[in-house]
Amino acid sequence: MVPAFSVMTERFASAAVLMSRVLGMPDYGFAKIGHPVSSATDAGLEAMARLAIEQGRSMLVRS
Repeated sequence: MVPAFSVMTERFASAAVLMSRVLGMPDYGFAKIGHPVSSATDAGLEAMARLAIEQGRSMLVRS
């Protein structure tokens, strides 16, 4: 198994939790970033990316 995580926006986080449970992986990790992404500025996208990397690193290190 390869350690991995997904990135979800806040709006779709509950759907991600539901799907991970339905697929039998209730502890599957995902980073949660702001919503929406499509209208974010470059600075906003960079901040979201940094947040996702920070959250992902934490998940992967404890795996």
